[in-house]
Amino acid sequence: MVEYSEEQIKTLNTLVEQWISVDINPKSRKEIIELQQEGNYSKLDEKLSKRIAFGTAGLRSTMTSGFAHMNDVTILQASQGLIKYLLEKNESNQDLSIVVGYDHRFHSQRFAEITASVALTQGFKVYYLGSTTNLSRESIELSEAKCNELQEADRGYVHTPLVPFAIDYFKASAGVMVTASHNPAQDNGYKVYYGNGCQIIPPNDSGIANSIERNLDPWLNQHVWDIVGNFKKNADKLLFGVKGKATEMYVNAVNELLIQNHKLSYDFTYTPMHGVGMEIFDKIISLFETKSDIKPVTEQMNPDPEFLTVKFPNPEEKGALALSIKNANELGHKLVIANDPDADRFSVAIKSHRTNEWVQLTGNEIGFLFAMYVIEELTPENKLDKTFLINSTVSSQVLASMAQHYGFKFIDTLTGFKWIGNKAIDLKKEGFNVPFGYEEAIGFMFSVANDKDGISALVIWLQLYETWFANKENYDPVDKLNEGYERYGWYKEANGYYKLNDLSMTQKIFENTIRKSYEGSPHPQTLGDAFLVDSWRDLTLGYDSLIPTHVPDLPVDPTSQMITATLKPKDAQSDNELVRFTCRGSGTEPKLKIYIEGKSDIGENRALSLAKLCWNTLKTEWFKPEENGLQEVI
Repeated sequence: MVEYSEEQIKTLNTLVEQWISVDINPKSRKEIIELQQEGNYSKLDEKLSKRIAFGTAGLRSTMTSGFAHMNDVTILQASQGLIKYLLEKNESNQDLSIVVGYDHRFHSQRFAEITASVALTQGFKVYYLGSTTNLSRESIELSEAKCNELQEADRGYVHTPLVPFAIDYFKASAGVMVTASHNPAQDNGYKVYYGNGCQIIPPNDSGIANSIERNLDPWLNQHVWDIVGNFKKNADKLLFGVKGKATEMYVNAVNELLIQNHKLSYDFTYTPMHGVGMEIFDKIISLFETKSDIKPVTEQMNPDPEFLTVKFPNPEEKGALALSIKNANELGHKLVIANDPDADRFSVAIKSHRTNEWVQLTGNEIGFLFAMYVIEELTPENKLDKTFLINSTVSSQVLASMAQHYGFKFIDTLTGFKWIGNKAIDLKKEGFNVPFGYEEAIGFMFSVANDKDGISALVIWLQLYETWFANKENYDPVDKLNEGYERYGWYKEANGYYKLNDLSMTQKIFENTIRKSYEGSPHPQTLGDAFLVDSWRDLTLGYDSLIPTHVPDLPVDPTSQMITATLKPKDAQSDNELVRFTCRGSGTEPKLKIYIEGKSDIGENRALSLAKLCWNTLKTEWFKPEENGLQEVI
């Protein structure tokens, strides 16, 4: 057990007093007070000493008491900081507004209500995607004003893409979606969008973070905690329940922008992974003409914040689609499509005609199929030179080879759809067509919103499958992928991550192992015994060997760790063989993420063996999991 000095105990007791002074929730107040009475200063230290960081797209953490976690207090503080920042940036004195939505997770509705309440006290119009009358139990119990009894009617859950879409539609100043996407059940998140319908990027992210620090004390004289009172007082004046209208317009946009073929002739199984996707899926599927057998996974079709049938509610995770595949087998289906719980991601599994076994496609494979479909089926040849496809730097470079072949343009960005979406907006302003962008973590962006959208991806996939595979006995997505690789080169990945018990380990490995291995040089010349370094980019230090000035054209961030390199195998069997990898610290989870892609024009096995060789080399030379206490996941 950690021993705390008198000075440390005094500091922690002061933090306890600060917490009690701002928290109106008796349950979380009691928890902190009892820890103090028990003398459990190690737990108080964990909960109170390090404030939850406003970072990648906002906040994300476990839901429990303390300044380090997601709870009423930290949501109130974040909302006050966000609203004050928007007020300060409003130099033209325009009417300000905000879109607020939430999913089905524990406390999501309460957190959204706090956000809306803060905005209402400052005169913002609130375009509320949830229920303005059937409020959460917490808000009813803790508000100053009286409210009708809790009703177990529609709670107003929405899928995440509806928030950026609604920002664009209502021309709002910003938006907040309360969701932790595919994180475990104990987590929640506070995702912030700017007025362009994209997740926030610099300088707005740091500006909001600084504003939060200046607005930690609740605005008690403005009754920010009085959710019921603020909702009642502002109903139809500043507070507008717009879920119905926004959903109608979203469905119309999907129909007009994405659907060219309304007929479906094949069967499939669908899972929303215990999330909110089923409601919008039903509306979208009604746009198609079909007599097919389309079945949801009944055990996973309703919102369930405990995610009872999956260990981890992420379609990417091994075993997450096991129940869907079991159901599909029983029904005789050969296709499973899935959304993650907030329906902003999309995944696919198919039953191979060659092996009669199920194959789950990777994010890069789905992205490659989407790219081929967009270019081959949807984009006129005379518009290719004004067309851009985008993906993140950790995603497959096969799009670059496609661009050379067809004559369209390709660009990669930093990881995250805040970069992909903002780059798409910039390119559209320059007159380019940007029909598709993606990231390997099963995130896909089409033209309905400038963010990843699992429902838009589903709609395009339904048509892609109808066009290429529905009526062909011995031809499936794996065959189409192989045709693409034969044409553009074989690209195979070996992606994974290392779990960290100590978050500081990421910086220690990058500073003390990686960068010290080539101290005195701008970058290493070799990596292990197998590879020569062909290019090197360090976005933490701000170095890129491919640019004459060595100054990267991607944003540099000294507070995060990220290195990308291309390697030439010493035993290269052709001039076109290389490996590209990116190592970075996760912005939302205790992970060190590794993205590796091998390229070869010889064949699939050679490309895959190069990627795996790179993984093992990095493991031996850099990450040393046993020595550093890391858990390898690949």
